[in-house]
Amino acid sequence: MRELEYPFDSKYLIKKKKSLKRELLASGANFIDKKIAVLGGSTTHDIVMMLDLFLLNQGIRCEFYECEYAQYWEDVMFDNPELVSFKPDVIYFHTSNRNIRNYPEISYSKEDVKKCLDAEYDRFEKLWEKALSTYNCPVIQNNFEYPYYRLLGNADATDIHGKVRFVNELNMKFAEYAETHKDFYIQDINYLSSCYGLDKWSDPLFWHMYKYALCMDAIPTLSYNVSNIIKSIFGKNKKSLVLDLDNTLWGGIVGDDGVDGIEIGPETSIGQVYAEFQSYVKAHKDLGVILNVCSKNEHENAIAGLNHPDGVLKPDDFICIKANWDPKSINLVNTAKELNLLPESFVFVDDNPAEREIIKTQVPGTAVPEIGSVEDYVRVIDHAGYFEVTNLSADDAKRNQMYKENAKRAELEASFTDYGEYLDSLEMTATIKGFEPIYMDRIAQLSNKSNQFNLTTRRYTRAEIEEIADSDDYIELYGKLVDKFGDNGVVSVVIGHKNGDRLDMDLWIMSCRVLKRDMEFAMMDELVSKAKAAGVKTIVGHYYPTAKNAMVKEFYALMGFTKTSEDSDGNTEWTFEVSDEYNNKNSHIKVN
Repeated sequence: MRELEYPFDSKYLIKKKKSLKRELLASGANFIDKKIAVLGGSTTHDIVMMLDLFLLNQGIRCEFYECEYAQYWEDVMFDNPELVSFKPDVIYFHTSNRNIRNYPEISYSKEDVKKCLDAEYDRFEKLWEKALSTYNCPVIQNNFEYPYYRLLGNADATDIHGKVRFVNELNMKFAEYAETHKDFYIQDINYLSSCYGLDKWSDPLFWHMYKYALCMDAIPTLSYNVSNIIKSIFGKNKKSLVLDLDNTLWGGIVGDDGVDGIEIGPETSIGQVYAEFQSYVKAHKDLGVILNVCSKNEHENAIAGLNHPDGVLKPDDFICIKANWDPKSINLVNTAKELNLLPESFVFVDDNPAEREIIKTQVPGTAVPEIGSVEDYVRVIDHAGYFEVTNLSADDAKRNQMYKENAKRAELEASFTDYGEYLDSLEMTATIKGFEPIYMDRIAQLSNKSNQFNLTTRRYTRAEIEEIADSDDYIELYGKLVDKFGDNGVVSVVIGHKNGDRLDMDLWIMSCRVLKRDMEFAMMDELVSKAKAAGVKTIVGHYYPTAKNAMVKEFYALMGFTKTSEDSDGNTEWTFEVSDEYNNKNSHIKVN
């Protein structure tokens, strides 16, 4: 819904929140359902209502638990029965500097000030430890905004008694905790309030009148920001930038002005702005964001522009370069097909409002930011939170290289007439094992990101993955695939829970970048082997249809299962009888 995309009109959202919610719920979207506990040190009702809207727009339908006013600490530490029975999927602690109890006095010694800092931090650390251990779900805690006045003036940031210095040191201790604890995330309202304007954000009228820790108009900004963390936890991040060239990555039109005539680099002020934007885009490769080009241009001119000596981005930084005169909507759809991604995985960046409108109407699901002038490009994309980082795995850093290697595989495939011979030529080796600590982040990430090759669409946090790995009630496998072109990383995950001599499949997922490579057969072979060893006689598979996973509707039939039931919604159940006569299905991958 455009009204809920950044930048948005806060006053409009506050006024229309109920009608917007009705419209979102009636949209027929394929929602995932989650429970969110919002535990606040101030009034949080409107935060919850705005958060509800933004998450619905991200495809997450939520049930909320909201603590009584300022009871965030008591609810967790004293095991509020209502919160315990709620069983949240995410806990969000919303506090502000007004909840800090141990500010130092001017008369305090350095040792006294340290005691204040330690006491304040310890109070929160105990809260987080209890929440993480009791509820075993992701916890989001905001850091603190600066106070709206400085008693010591500029010295408030340097003097040991200053509140600004105290907030800075407390925020650093919060950050250090987040650095060393999985499933714990910091919402940076220190930065958010600074961007918004501290005088407006912390208007004391709203505290004294309503016990709001921020002004009413800032609530959508806060809620949008925390919704980005939650949607990232549940795998709703975008995966790729698709970029125009002329007047988007450089100033001018390379076909008309020539390579020497476009503005990029240090020679002009506008060229510096475009170079900064290119640097910002290129940095996303380290996050695993896939970069692509979609430009109305002669291909040779596009490549020449990208090879400009002062340009930061080069042709090799992109996976797909669509520079031709076809409609951009067609080029974007073709890019999605080539990468085995859905259109909703993309963010389309183009300076031309007409082109943006075509993508909005012709390629639903693609994010199309209103980027404004070049000076605004970085700010708009950055604040929109398309690529919010909650977990960063080793595979993320290698993702662009993996897609380049896939292009080489596609080129090799085209040279073969026999597909089996092509698979053999890849010299594939798989590692298939039970879950190991080194891959826990990637396994959880894959469970949340996989939509197409995902039979049950179950989502797991890292903590849940660790629980499964430690339990004897499950058979769990990850699959890692390497070939002569490179390491594909962890590409498949299987989880089944044991019920006597029956194994029910909770999860079977695979990365679409290794489709039709026989990895699914290799996983099946190992699953049957593990099932035999565990005394399992029957494996039961489940398929729950969504708008995105139709490709695996008949997957279990391909694996040799027999369909035993199907309901009116298309949910199916399949059975496989484990026997000693089972013949391995994989014939092209060497399995370690």
